[in-house]
Amino acid sequence: MALLDAETEHRTQGGPGLPQQRRLVTDLPGPRSAAILARKADAVPAGVGHTVPVAAVAAGGGVVVDADGNSLIDLGSGIAVTTVGNAHPKIAAAVAAQAAQFTHTCFMISPYESYIEVAEALNRLTPGDFAKKSALFNSGAEAVENAIKIARKHTGRQGVVAFDHGYHGRTNLTMALTAKSMPYKSGFGPFAPEVYRAPMSYPFRDGLTGPDAAERAISQMEKQIGAGNLAAIIIEPIQGEGGFIVPADGFLPALADWCRANGVVFIADEVQTGFARTGHMFASEIFGVVPDLITTAKGIAGGLPLAAVTGRAEIMDASHAGGLGGTYGGNPIACAAALAAIDVFENDGVIERAQQIGTILTERLTAMQSQDPRIGDVRGHGAMIAAEFVDPETNAPDAALTAAVAQAAIAQGVIVLTCGTYGNVIRFLPPLSIGDDLLIEGLDVVAEALAAA
Repeated sequence: MALLDAETEHRTQGGPGLPQQRRLVTDLPGPRSAAILARKADAVPAGVGHTVPVAAVAAGGGVVVDADGNSLIDLGSGIAVTTVGNAHPKIAAAVAAQAAQFTHTCFMISPYESYIEVAEALNRLTPGDFAKKSALFNSGAEAVENAIKIARKHTGRQGVVAFDHGYHGRTNLTMALTAKSMPYKSGFGPFAPEVYRAPMSYPFRDGLTGPDAAERAISQMEKQIGAGNLAAIIIEPIQGEGGFIVPADGFLPALADWCRANGVVFIADEVQTGFARTGHMFASEIFGVVPDLITTAKGIAGGLPLAAVTGRAEIMDASHAGGLGGTYGGNPIACAAALAAIDVFENDGVIERAQQIGTILTERLTAMQSQDPRIGDVRGHGAMIAAEFVDPETNAPDAALTAAVAQAAIAQGVIVLTCGTYGNVIRFLPPLSIGDDLLIEGLDVVAEALAAA
């Protein structure tokens, strides 16, 4: 990045000390961001897109600042990654200290204590009062792939069930697990075999109770695959990219019970829902389910790349020595960041803050819904809330309206993200470090964008 002038550099010191305000000094993109994005177009493949037309130079609290000095309200957290806030002081200090000590040895060559400490913390924090073990990786998709490997090795079976609207990653196996074709799968096949799909509980659209939706899914699995052929089912307790779909009460426990009765490993993909995002340390707790294996990433390390599979010790131990691992898995700098982030999650009131943010989001969006039938549904938990936009006459998904609202909000300096199988959901994922005033201002902008759409 080119050096900033003194005024811009002063404005763009990152972390919580960054001025917490929405401030547009140029249209987006400004000239500096436009120049950087032009370089991106020349140097980076077209397949690597971007949502917000800015080049970020600093972030903290509830804002992202670009190269032109524009300050945008952050309601996306880098897709639920900077949950504790960007450049959190504890994480920044831990990263700097570890980088000065050593940056890599490869845990499979020369182990180090911080990897073990992260594993111990995950074993303690994740649902379930039984012996657990954890293995560390680099990304959510990598954690999912390894969870499937472990389940197959443990059961001696090959079949895996994922669910409608689910998202699990962009690698070959995780593309097979992911439901949505565009932009994640189209043209990238063939995909990994022995992956099947079952219907998800989607109360807004299917109207089924949790037990009835579970019976539908279980019947399909038994008839089309056979329980004896299944190694695992994998499911997001609240679906992320699929549209923040919250299953009806009773759906997940019924699936978990069926898995236990049939020797099928129940994998909870908590990559997006984990680490206080839903107002609980893990979303599985909301539904009273205890996964056999749980995958985590995103918020685990405050912005550094780290992921994990945690689960029952007897399942995790199924692999032969050398069957799990990776060159960078559990990198010491990422582990240091994770330990600092876990300290924040446990001791700095962020779970309670997620609940407060959820109340603000839900009350405001529900009030908007009462005045505008184009908002068909408001759903979610904690600081993971979504609004689904529809044609009020037919209830059909309205992707065009959703895109227009999101684009208008971004143009006014509020970062929002869309999602959903039908592209008709705006998701709200603010960092838990955002202040009430900034959050409410961001919602005001979204409301104005919807009124004008």
